[in-house]
Amino acid sequence: MPFVRAVSKATQQALLAAGCGFEPLSASARSISFSPRQVTSDASFHSVSFSETDHPKVLITGGLGQLGVGLAGLLRKRFGKNNVILSDIRKPPNHVYQSGPFMYSDILDYKNLREIVVNNRITWMVHYSALLSAVGEANVTLARDVNITGLHNVLDVAAEHGVRLFVPSTIGAFGPTSPRDPTPDLCIQRPRTIYGVSKVHAELMGEYYHHRYGLDFRCLRYPGIISADSQPGGGTTDYAVQMFHDAVKAGKFVCNLKPDTCLPMMFIDDCLRATLEVMETPAEMLTMRTYNIGAMSFTPEELVREVQKHMPDLQITYDIDPVRQAIADSWPMKFEDSNARKDWGWKHEYNLPELVQTMVNFIISDSRAAHAN
Repeated sequence: MPFVRAVSKATQQALLAAGCGFEPLSASARSISFSPRQVTSDASFHSVSFSETDHPKVLITGGLGQLGVGLAGLLRKRFGKNNVILSDIRKPPNHVYQSGPFMYSDILDYKNLREIVVNNRITWMVHYSALLSAVGEANVTLARDVNITGLHNVLDVAAEHGVRLFVPSTIGAFGPTSPRDPTPDLCIQRPRTIYGVSKVHAELMGEYYHHRYGLDFRCLRYPGIISADSQPGGGTTDYAVQMFHDAVKAGKFVCNLKPDTCLPMMFIDDCLRATLEVMETPAEMLTMRTYNIGAMSFTPEELVREVQKHMPDLQITYDIDPVRQAIADSWPMKFEDSNARKDWGWKHEYNLPELVQTMVNFIISDSRAAHAN
């Protein structure tokens, strides 16, 4: 079914607020061709294998969101600047544009996505395009299009061209009937947000494509991700990012979750490293295609106390958002991630004190530089 590329101004604004993109042998050499709408019963596809002297050619969708630019920097250091392509529907800032290859890519445009993969000989794809939890609830139709239809396009392109595909999942893939403390890899999920539903769909579709077509699909369930160099993107856990920015700028913060709301969190450096590590892990070491990864869990109250060790004058008030609070109350309090630690050696480096110290130092330094300019 064709998709119209033109979108309303309101839709464009929602996408920009979410920080997402609108976030082996070649197919021609195979005797069986892959079609997302018409697949032969004996279709089978295999991922590209790399020699030690080769580097993957990586495409990151939704690359201007919270994670894409950071992951591109990490991968470019490892594989070379020109081997990692950022893509999005937004115009990148100058420093991003000058740091390495960037392309316009609309994940709802199957042909456009396919052309990029073919023309640039892409062998890895990292699919970050998505509308996050609270933003998705405000625009369910758009979230369904971006998070589900966009995923289908990415899966089909990756399967057709033997691309190793990473799609992140989230704590939002669980629901109020899931065990919360801790939450294991395999359990009842039943999320109650379109964001969570779309992520469970991604997990299951990726696993299905792996077993049905041999797609090398890999997925990590991210906790709430905290980073200093990007603005909050509309997620329920983004209160933790906003707190640091408001603490430095205004000395006070209004929290939209209850003070005792415990959620799993992770510093961005650990998140990006985990993504690279699972992508580099030999396939035979993976006992599953979707893993929990954990680092720390804390409440707004615990975070405030830690921040006040560095900024004792920080004032905190609570103005509970019932939508966000209901979402948070249905999510895990702690991830059980022993499979990731056992299968491919996952180990986090940042706990709460290190996280807060790093965030405060970065944002204060960034704020001083902005004032100086």
